[in-house]
Order: sequence, then C-alpha cells, then structure tokens
Amino acid sequence: MSAQNPVFIPGPTNIPEEIRKACDMPTLDHRSPKFAKVFKPAVAGVRRVLQMEAGEVIVLPSTGTGGWEAAVTNTLSAGDKVLTARFGMFSHRWIDLCQRHGLDVQIIETPWGQGAPLEAIEAALRADSAHEIKAVLATHNETATGVRSDIAGIRRALDAAGHPAMLFVDGVSSIGSMPFDMAGWGVDVAVAGSQKGFMLPAGLAILGVSPKALAAMEHATLPRTFFDFRDMTQAYATGGFPYTPPAGLIAGLAASIEMLEEEGLENVYARHARFAEATRRAVAAWGMRPCAATPELYSDTVTAVVVPEGCNGTDLVQLAASKYGMAFGVGLGEVAGKVFRIGHLGMLTDAMLLSGLAVAEMCMADLGWDVRLGSGVAAAQEFLRTSGNHAIAQAA
Repeated sequence: MSAQNPVFIPGPTNIPEEIRKACDMPTLDHRSPKFAKVFKPAVAGVRRVLQMEAGEVIVLPSTGTGGWEAAVTNTLSAGDKVLTARFGMFSHRWIDLCQRHGLDVQIIETPWGQGAPLEAIEAALRADSAHEIKAVLATHNETATGVRSDIAGIRRALDAAGHPAMLFVDGVSSIGSMPFDMAGWGVDVAVAGSQKGFMLPAGLAILGVSPKALAAMEHATLPRTFFDFRDMTQAYATGGFPYTPPAGLIAGLAASIEMLEEEGLENVYARHARFAEATRRAVAAWGMRPCAATPELYSDTVTAVVVPEGCNGTDLVQLAASKYGMAFGVGLGEVAGKVFRIGHLGMLTDAMLLSGLAVAEMCMADLGWDVRLGSGVAAAQEFLRTSGNHAIAQAA
C-alpha cells in the first residue's frame, strides 16, 4: 500500500484524481476540431498563469530540460554570449546545456544557498558596453538548495544597465505554485514543466515566449527541428499541432488550470507559502536550518534541510523509501549528503504535509540523530491550526 503515500520530492508531485481522470481519454484525432477544443483552453490558461500580455505560449512534448533547450535553440546562434550565475544543480545544468550548444557562457560563480547575485549581474551588464550578451539566464527557484531568486531584481539590473539582452527564466519548480509575473518582470522566455505546480505527470515543457524572443527567432541559427517554435506557431493558427501531440496530457493541463483558478491563484500561492512556513518551523524544532542563506531566499515549494554534522541526508531519504514507503529528495551536487529535501508543492493538504514531517522524524530517530520525536510535527501543527486553511480542493 506504499503507493498510496504522498510524495515529498520537489517534482513530480502528487496528482489529483480529477487530473488523472482528465488525462485518461480515448484516442483523439489531433487534426480535428475536437483537439482544438482541448488545446485552446490549455494555452489560454497558461497565458493567465504566467501573466502574459503578449507573445506566444508554446507547449512541447518534453520536460523542463527540453524547455531550456527550446529556449536557447530558437533564439540564439553558436558563439552567442549569455550571462548566468551558478548557485545550484539546476542553474549548473542549464549552463552545461548552453555550453554543449556552443554558446559562450559568462558564469558568475555564487555560493550554493545564495540566489542570483543582482549586483554582480548588473556590473557584468554595465561592463558589456558592446552589448555582446544576448541573454541573461536565471533560475527562479533553485530546487537543489530551496532558494528563490529575485527575477524582478534582474529585470531592474538589465534596465539600470540599459542593456538589451533577453531575460530567460527557469520557472519549472515555481510556476503554478509561486507568484510569477512574466509581463511585469519583462521575461522573454519562461520555462515550466507539467510535473510540478501543474500537478500532471512529466511529459510537457510549457513556455511563454515574448514578442522580443519571437523576433530573435528569425535570426537564430542553432539547429532545431522537434522544438522549432516556427512550426508550433504556424500549427497553432489553426488550433493544431505540427506533429502528434500528447492529447491526454494537454487535456490534463486544461483541467489543472481549471482547478488552480477555481481555488484562486492567490490562494494557491498563499497555500504554498503556508506549507513552506510550517515545514521551516518543523526544521527549526529539529535544531536544523534550511540551506537557503537568508529568509528572503526561502522557497515556497521545496526546503533543503541541512543535516547535523556527522549525519548523511541521503541515508534518511533511502530509509524513508525502504522502510516507510515515502519519498523525499536527496541532496545534489555540492550539497549531496549534506541536505535532504522536502518538496511541499502541488496537491498537498495539512494532513498530507504532517504525514511527511512525521516520517522524516521517525527516520531521524531510526538513524540515531539527536531529534526528539514529535518536536517538528508539533511545531508545524501549531502553525497550521492557527494560520487558516488553504487546502487544495480535492476531486470528489
């Protein structure tokens, strides 16, 4: 029965039954008007979630990594310079992807646990008087460390430097769970994935593309075929797809957005903030701390918990899976073994969150860590019972 346990990894997330049922559909002719009736509401809904005012929504059969690749291959050429900071595993992986495509990546090395360094980014942009930097890449929510970066601050840095570079944002573990303002922040490409805040199975890369990025597409020479935005936008004009689409996932995306908007996006964001705070209070009661260096950096979707000296976070994750049938996230890269990660995004309720915190405590006790059983759960309970209820509406 362990398959009935909720997961506490930062994606894929728990799937509401209503969305599971929406994905379970008979074969559909994707060149018929019936597909357009499924597809168009999904695209329109993504536009609202991203707070887009112009540009195109692109939905690709892929994951967030494919979304990163689509962002750069559709807008850049080999040898183009891009600017980014490395402060976690997922910012590192985007850098690696760019380098493999022959881009000239200017990297600002930043300690893990910190966010995107706004002053260093602005200084690099000011120093680029010839405007060789074509894009700034930013990870909104660094899943490896539980750090949220200030995307509006990066836009201010670009504007203060008077720099025309595009702004690309990895919002895979934030969009649909934390406030995201594509128009207000001046984002040119936003990348999301189906398996995080949208509560779907993995399989869709979801992108918002600004008019500026669409214009850059006309001069970009990096190879692309499957991910070519031009093919996508031409097919979209008739409500279709340039190749066979994952119709079930797209139907699920439309259902997901309907659920999110029924709850109210502001309530969705408040619920995630509430669960994040309850988790952090549990962590403090355990005598531990988040990996994120300061409170303004705390993520609302995942907390990376720094384990005590002499303990190994991977041991806890493995024990939770083998003994209790519950999934947490291991530490990655520079923080491997030094943290374990509690994902608190997507479909969660107070009771589900408390079950995860309780299992984490049992694992700590089993491993002989210096933690009093019930301490973190009690701290989270006290906060949850007095902070209002924003639990997600469950399917009947």
